[in-house]
Amino acid sequence: MATKKEEKKEVKKNECIHEVDVEIKGEKWKNQLQKSFKEKSKKVNIPGFRKGHVPYDIFVRNQGEATLYFDACEKLVDTAYNQALEDSKLIPVMTSDYSIKDVNSDGVIFTFKIVTMPKAKIKKYKGLNVKKEKAKVTKEEVNDEIDRILEKYTELVIKDGKVANKDIAIIDYKGMKDGVAFDGGTGENYSLEIGSNTFIPGFEEQLIGMKKKETKTIDVTFPEDYHEESLKGAPVKFEVTVNEIKTREKRELDEELFEDLGIDGVNSKETLEEYVKNNLKEHKEFHIEEEYQANLLSKIAENTEVDIPDELVDFRVHEQIHRMEHELSHQGISLDLYLQFQQKTREDLHNELEPRMFEQIEYGAIIQELLKEEDPKVTKKEVDDKVKEIAEKYKMSQEDVIKEYGSLESLEEDLKVRKLFEKLEEYNKA
Repeated sequence: MATKKEEKKEVKKNECIHEVDVEIKGEKWKNQLQKSFKEKSKKVNIPGFRKGHVPYDIFVRNQGEATLYFDACEKLVDTAYNQALEDSKLIPVMTSDYSIKDVNSDGVIFTFKIVTMPKAKIKKYKGLNVKKEKAKVTKEEVNDEIDRILEKYTELVIKDGKVANKDIAIIDYKGMKDGVAFDGGTGENYSLEIGSNTFIPGFEEQLIGMKKKETKTIDVTFPEDYHEESLKGAPVKFEVTVNEIKTREKRELDEELFEDLGIDGVNSKETLEEYVKNNLKEHKEFHIEEEYQANLLSKIAENTEVDIPDELVDFRVHEQIHRMEHELSHQGISLDLYLQFQQKTREDLHNELEPRMFEQIEYGAIIQELLKEEDPKVTKKEVDDKVKEIAEKYKMSQEDVIKEYGSLESLEEDLKVRKLFEKLEEYNKA
């Protein structure tokens, strides 16, 4: 069976790929050749002339005028590209490629390959009977969320007595293999949560029952797949001293906790439950709306033809991979190391992302076409009201809200899309 992408390839190709020629000649071209000549003449050796002082005609006779063309074209390509966009009125959706159609002493002709948003040919987008779930929040979900809040605000307190599971043991340790300390096996005042499985299997369990200031020798065996070759499967001894024991003291739903939470209007168990319920419902509604819109677009896509060029999909895939690399770098991890952990290659990642990027482009084309078809209107007051609403909700200034969106036009476009989906929901109720 053909893949979704392969099926789309059967549609007429390249409707969103445009080739635009831009010619630069006359004084603009001659001036750029002169500028390129001045730069190049500083770097060439021509007998009888100092660098940078060779006349133009001597340089051309010795080096050939064609040696200036590449540099001149490189300097003029941005100007030519802007001219191509202005002349064609096209809006590119990816970085444009270019080639040089012709170049000589009179001028240069650039050919720009400009890819625009693919045009969706929608056959049907009404009466598709797409079901939308309703957001329901149970008492159990509210209680679980309150338990998570209490856990988050739990305090660590010093404990007398013995180490128990879930306690934090502050320890000194020294590892020995065949009576000799090994690299990385020594630590002081290390905070170890018992049961976290942070250390070698069997280590944490043997601390249970120890008291403060107690020292104990622990026997453990490193796993066979341990990263350090010399320690793979090796039996070792750790001399461990417990310096301090801490335990988590669960908070109560009292006035002190409500003050720590700092939530407007939350000052009792009942008001916290109401806040949590509303918050959970809002999150559920958001995810339900996301899922509903994806299902709706999927149904519309079944009745749509759209020509998506491979180069646009590849561009979006590489954009996504670059974004992943950037985000991982902030965590101190390279993409290659991440893929190694995942037991994947870059090719695997590319193949995984390709259908997702194809779908994003397809859905984007559908939305753009439906915006033209339905033409939802948004007033200036609606935009201003939305800015105020977001600012109040997230305790932001209105200027910062606009910055987050990029511009008021972007916010207006977002509101148009929301209105569009409100219409689509009416058209496609199950």
